[in-house]
Amino acid sequence: MQNQNLEKISPINILPEDILPHNKPMVLIDGILEINFEQNTLVSYVEISEDKIFFDKSINGISPLVGIEFMAQTIGCFGYLKKKQETPQIGFLLGTRVYNNVLEKFENGKKYTIKVHELYTDKDLTSFDCIIYNEEDKECQSATVNVYQGDDAINMLKTEKKI
Repeated sequence: MQNQNLEKISPINILPEDILPHNKPMVLIDGILEINFEQNTLVSYVEISEDKIFFDKSINGISPLVGIEFMAQTIGCFGYLKKKQETPQIGFLLGTRVYNNVLEKFENGKKYTIKVHELYTDKDLTSFDCIIYNEEDKECQSATVNVYQGDDAINMLKTEKKI
């Protein structure tokens, strides 16, 4: 992929499953709509359907708590493209502040747009403002999300056995 000169791309023809360190069915977002490196933003979307791993038939949708993972995966796409990674790298969601939610559920058959904006980074630790919009462009969820993606992230998952 030639993304060295990308400043703004809209629409973007890169699939989340190609740049996230997840396998289906854990890739929750469906596509990337726009990335703008000058403004440090990326916009993705998800279409809610019964084939989604977190779909709950009893509510005919997905719990609004999954919105945090929609945000995290959108952040992962931004990180991959911004850092010009050759292979997807794991990262950690460290915490969420100022979480707002007006949804009872992500409704079956509806499309939601997720916008992330990088506020601050010191290379490995980054803070993002995240907003999820419904089909009427009304804000449904928002949060400030803090993430870590360092060169040693994979080693953090390895454990040593001690006797």
